[in-house]
Amino acid sequence: MLHRSATALAVVLLASTAAAADPTSRNPVDVPAGRYELDPRHASLLVRINHLGGFSHYTMRFNSLDGDFTYDPADWKDTKVAITVDPKSIDTENNGFNRTVAGYFEPDKYPVIQFTSTGLTSDGEGHGELSGDLNFHGVTKPVTLDVTFNGVGPGLLGAGTRMGFSGTGTIKRSEFGVTAARPFAGDNVDLVFEVEFVKK
Repeated sequence: MLHRSATALAVVLLASTAAAADPTSRNPVDVPAGRYELDPRHASLLVRINHLGGFSHYTMRFNSLDGDFTYDPADWKDTKVAITVDPKSIDTENNGFNRTVAGYFEPDKYPVIQFTSTGLTSDGEGHGELSGDLNFHGVTKPVTLDVTFNGVGPGLLGAGTRMGFSGTGTIKRSEFGVTAARPFAGDNVDLVFEVEFVKK
């Protein structure tokens, strides 16, 4: 009987913890002001590129991301986000090919890929466009990302404040001087990201 009671209590606690960790609002004005840092354990950047004219969209992942922003709910559209990516962290699930692809980025010469936002528009329902400058391979170009605000709420066990975003974008790698492996790999690079930020 004691074992059953303990098991039931554990189930209730786990259920309440899961509920407590859900986003509580998807309205930007409900987000507490302050500085937010990227949670690298809950951040991913996938890149997809056309292979051999369309047999597939080869998919890779950057494993090392960092970033932060300062947030003011009264002026949230002016939030400036800075995200950095380590080009050596490209992951194709093949160590040898990882080094080959990373070499295309000349990471010793250009050790950081950086996105710095310059503007944000929203449809008022959690979807919007984040514009900014992308510095990649020593070249800086404006890019626009389609972004969804997934919400704000407490973290695991109700600790802290967490925000989540999903998004997509497309760049032409030739515009950044990365032309290796053409025409075997396409010029358009699709970006897919999932990120969470934690209030500090």
